[in-house]
Amino acid sequence: MVVMARLSRAERPDLVFDEEDLPYEEEIMRNQFSVKCWLRYIEFKQGAPKPRLNQLYERALKLLPCSYKLWYRYLKARRAQVKHRCVTDPAYEDVNNCHERAFVFMHKMPRLWLDYCQFLMDQGRVTHTRRTFDRALRALPITQHSRIWPLYLRFLRSHPLPETAVRGYRRFLKLSPESAEEYIEYLKSSDRLDEAAQRLATVVNDERFVSKAGKSNYQLWHELCDLISQNPDKVQSLNVDAIIRGGLTRFTDQLGKLWCSLADYYIRSGHFEKARDVYEEAIRTVMTVRDFTQVFDSYAQFEESMIAAKMETASELGREEEDDVDLELRLARFEQLISRRPLLLNSVLLRQNPHHVHEWHKRVALHQGRPREIINTYTEAVQTVDPFKATGKPHTLWVAFAKFYEDNGQLDDARVILEKATKVNFKQVDDLASVWCQCGELELRHENYDEALRLLRKATALPARRAEYFDGSEPVQNRVYKSLKVWSMLADLEESLGTFQAYERGISLFKWPNVSDIWSTYLTKFIARYGGRKLERARDLFEQALDGCPPKYAKTLYLLYAQLEEEWGLARHAMAVYERATRAVEPAQQYDMFNIYIKRAAEIYGVTHTRGIYQKAIEVLSDEHAREMCLRFADMECKLGEIDRARAIYSFCSQICDPRTTGAFWQTWKDFEVRHGNEDTIKEMLRIRRSVQATYNTQVNFMASQMLKVSGSATGTVSDLAPGQSGMDDMKLLEQRAEQLAAEAERDQPPRAQSKILFVRSDASREELAELAQQVNPEEIQLGEDEDEDEMDLEPNEVRLEQQSVPAAVFGSLKED
Repeated sequence: MVVMARLSRAERPDLVFDEEDLPYEEEIMRNQFSVKCWLRYIEFKQGAPKPRLNQLYERALKLLPCSYKLWYRYLKARRAQVKHRCVTDPAYEDVNNCHERAFVFMHKMPRLWLDYCQFLMDQGRVTHTRRTFDRALRALPITQHSRIWPLYLRFLRSHPLPETAVRGYRRFLKLSPESAEEYIEYLKSSDRLDEAAQRLATVVNDERFVSKAGKSNYQLWHELCDLISQNPDKVQSLNVDAIIRGGLTRFTDQLGKLWCSLADYYIRSGHFEKARDVYEEAIRTVMTVRDFTQVFDSYAQFEESMIAAKMETASELGREEEDDVDLELRLARFEQLISRRPLLLNSVLLRQNPHHVHEWHKRVALHQGRPREIINTYTEAVQTVDPFKATGKPHTLWVAFAKFYEDNGQLDDARVILEKATKVNFKQVDDLASVWCQCGELELRHENYDEALRLLRKATALPARRAEYFDGSEPVQNRVYKSLKVWSMLADLEESLGTFQAYERGISLFKWPNVSDIWSTYLTKFIARYGGRKLERARDLFEQALDGCPPKYAKTLYLLYAQLEEEWGLARHAMAVYERATRAVEPAQQYDMFNIYIKRAAEIYGVTHTRGIYQKAIEVLSDEHAREMCLRFADMECKLGEIDRARAIYSFCSQICDPRTTGAFWQTWKDFEVRHGNEDTIKEMLRIRRSVQATYNTQVNFMASQMLKVSGSATGTVSDLAPGQSGMDDMKLLEQRAEQLAAEAERDQPPRAQSKILFVRSDASREELAELAQQVNPEEIQLGEDEDEDEMDLEPNEVRLEQQSVPAAVFGSLKED
């Protein structure tokens, strides 16, 4: 065997076997079609010289030409062998030939095609590489083309061959149309903008297209507009004007940018007048302030750049008369544009809402000094504004229009305008009333008093069919006769001319509460004019006003009536009016009315005359206000020296003063007794206080409700507790009912141990008496110490009372389930 190896080495030097190779050779001889055996052999020979390793691969592939593993490893090894050589080395051609031989059997393997194409790309053989890519695409099924195209496109972009790349991209888009953005970007980079614009327009018009970059349809459209507007000389195949105007109707929220793109297209094309026309059209059609600002700023910048270019050209070539005229024209055009801006902006706001009254007034102010434009603006405003859709008060447009004619001395035209305004169907009656008032004021300003009266009487005349003031189904012309604004002006005119007929008509027409303002104005002005000269007529008017007057509005009229009697009538009549007022006003206003009554009575007759008023107030008012009246009444009696009267008032008021909540009252009474009383009166005060406190502690209402629950008559009243005893007071009824329940409970329950309840004098009286004894009072009656001690010794005395058990229900416990 060794000899054969030596002979072979002498004859073929590349066929050399070592002793270590013999086991692998023997295994291959036994399994020459086993890929694993060949791979183990090749793995063992990795450190051998490259020719010997290649020869081993060739032997294996000769027997197994369809083995992908062998071909893949072999081609990878061959490419690694020439990696560091120059691309012009013949070894590269050998490796290429080896790849070509492999594709005879491995033409369906995309990995081998990719490696081969990358290998050719590294060699820089453009044509050979392109053809190899084409062969790969033809050989592989369509489902595997997606693996070839990324490398193919990278190869196309890596060389400055736009025509080749364009053809390749067109083929690629047939497979993957969603990659159109990538193709468009390449076209832009290669300066083939016309085809880029065409592709971008196709993408924009395709509603099913979904951008891989996440761009919206508007972003793509805006990109198209920028592309075609900034490169008018390179984009020839598209109608730029039609495309951008189509976007104006499609994207209404971005009109400013689209108009600027269209104007920019004409500017770059050199059509400056056409660009100016586009700007003018834009500022007259945009609907938002944002779009207007974009267009106007671009327009102003365009005019500035034109002026700057003209000045630069004139400075370089020398000025001529023609150039000066053109420059002056451009400057005048620019100044006019700047001066028109407020008016153009106002037009934008009116296009948003043509019924905005305030914006029409602003538009008139912008035309200040140009009467013809003002008249045209007012005419357009009153014809455009719909009163039912108006923002603001539409009648002000008519009034301002008439005032403009009046200021310019055209009274007849002003009257015609106001007459037309009275026939407009306004939304609110107040708008028409304001127009009629303006008609009257116009005549008054020019001293046509009879005409002013005639107009206002015409406005307040009864229509053929009466309508309610708030009846929206009727036109305002049929309801204006009930407008207080018109009636008030008519009343002022009638008064100024010496008659109150307008008030009489208004009073007969309106009812409460609408007539309240008319009565107040009528009576006030009547008194101011006639004073006491027509006292009986004034009294009749007040009596007429108070007849049927709701309590809510009575206070004002009564006070005005009483003031009339005080100033011009009799004091006793004034007091009678005050007394009627305390009964006629609302309960919430009675306290204030009594205060006014007492104050006026004290000023007119003296404080002694107020005693009856105080007594009546205490009877009528609520507990809280009655308590306040009692304190004031007692204080007054004390100042008059009527100590017993004051003490009686305090004693009466104590019955409505719970010591737990009205400590101020008891402290006041206590201070009073300290100053003016003696020990007996103080003890009496303390006794009353304990009695009142015990009364409030019983919680009559709560006990009654609990006893009603126990007895099963939850819906009964206090009178139900003791039927047949209607003449007895509530406390006695409760006591009787408690005794009945106690007797019933005693029969139903087993007897209990007798308990003793001890009643002793309250500790509070000792402390209070001690405190009072320490105070210094010059009027205090000195009592002997022995008597005081005797009195104090009575305190521990106890009274033993035997008492039966009382049911728990009497003390307010809840009924057990």
